[in-house]
Amino acid sequence: MNNAGQAIHLKKEILVRIIKAFLSDEFEEQTRLIPYDMRPKGMEVPYRCCIYKERAIIKDRTIAGLGFPIEEDDETVSLATYAKKAIEREEIDEKNLTVLQAACKGCKTNRIYVTDLCQGCVARPCLSACKFGAVSIVNGRSVIDDSKCKKCQMCVNACPYKAIVKITVPCEDVCPVGAIKKDETGFASIDFSKCISCGKCISACPFGAVHERSQIIDILKAIKSDKRVIAMIAPSIAGQFPGNIYQLKTAIIKAGFDDVYEVAQGADITAKTEAKEFTERMHLANEKASEWLNEWVNEGGYGEKPEQTEENVQKFMTTSCCAGYNQLIKKHMPEIKPFVSDTKTPMYYTAELVKKDNPDAVTVFISPCVAKRAEGFENPNVNYIMNFEELGALFVAKKIEILECDESNYIVESSKQARNFGFSGGVAESVKAALPKEDSVKPCIINGLNKESIRQLKKYAKSGECDGGCNLIEVMCCEGGCIGGNATMNSQKTAKKLIDALAEKSTDIEKI
Repeated sequence: MNNAGQAIHLKKEILVRIIKAFLSDEFEEQTRLIPYDMRPKGMEVPYRCCIYKERAIIKDRTIAGLGFPIEEDDETVSLATYAKKAIEREEIDEKNLTVLQAACKGCKTNRIYVTDLCQGCVARPCLSACKFGAVSIVNGRSVIDDSKCKKCQMCVNACPYKAIVKITVPCEDVCPVGAIKKDETGFASIDFSKCISCGKCISACPFGAVHERSQIIDILKAIKSDKRVIAMIAPSIAGQFPGNIYQLKTAIIKAGFDDVYEVAQGADITAKTEAKEFTERMHLANEKASEWLNEWVNEGGYGEKPEQTEENVQKFMTTSCCAGYNQLIKKHMPEIKPFVSDTKTPMYYTAELVKKDNPDAVTVFISPCVAKRAEGFENPNVNYIMNFEELGALFVAKKIEILECDESNYIVESSKQARNFGFSGGVAESVKAALPKEDSVKPCIINGLNKESIRQLKKYAKSGECDGGCNLIEVMCCEGGCIGGNATMNSQKTAKKLIDALAEKSTDIEKI
């Protein structure tokens, strides 16, 4: 198992122990003992320098599992006290991530570095490749001045011995908006004014130092109360667990929920609504273009021919179902907002349906990613978010085997296209399938947000048009779509295969 796998294993084991502790009669005491039970005296230390360091990091992971930020931890406060605070907590915090400084390696900053493979060659290609004067020759070998280096990697590409390399800090390197940096202590810190909750830093850190703040205790408290608690499962869940989604519904009810709704039901609403909106926007654009062109012709064709620009006609619309993308628009790209669909997300429509049928119910969205925690916090119809890893831990703690469960039907059967929302291209295909004339859609797929794809979107916003004449841009924050979310458990290939099998047994979406 690789480093990422080991970190996920540790997180899941701790979640299972937290849930078991809650289900016991000694929640506070059982929680306090988690680090000692996982690393008993005399045990060989698997990862860190000593057993005390191991226990300290397990304590931090447990604090995050209880829903608290590590940044505010007082080392003198015991896990029993945190468990008590979790039971007493009435509101969740908007900040959904925390950094475990005890686990953080404090990696050196991103830089270009000359290794010992440098041969001190006569041609000096690295020297001539650098346009900023950052490369010099000292004692016959290349040396890079970090204060001048722009990290363009021209020297890296020029070196015939591959002796120059780019050293990266994984969490900083994958963050598309520069929201995670080292603070004055030298450890990673998240700037929540920039963070879009994409979860890429969680997946990238090989030490598992970036952690979601779980809402599992809040959910378990709701289940234990006399309130009706309803789970809403994201379409991508079909590719994550053994068995089918009908057995999964039974398993979730066995875990304590009162009912389960497929969020694909809301995806059908999203697809149809977005299809109508797309038709209206493109029809309006064509009407305006014809109007301006006719005016120009009637005036004798004098002057500059009118163009369809951002100020007059929209040539494209982007989808709006990805929570990470919506956070990007809100915090970093207001210029693309006019091109973004006003249609709500599948979670929004599903929660609306659940609250209409069950006004007093507690709603829990079961998610593949951390971005939905940000969306859920902004939606009064969504009470809590549970990710796939946490649901898996709940099944383990309660000894629920999905394959042994009978099948339970859903009130509404979702379409083939709605169940395909979980992977890149699925949303655009759903909108296309819902239109009477499918060939009116020319999709462009942004398969994962990164610095390059953000530049691409900014270019589209500035020019008012998309490359290749595309008119519907589907934007997915995670590469591969929701099956690539930070809390998914199966490989994308396996997940897509399972979703495809379910979709093939489903009916096509109704056309608008």
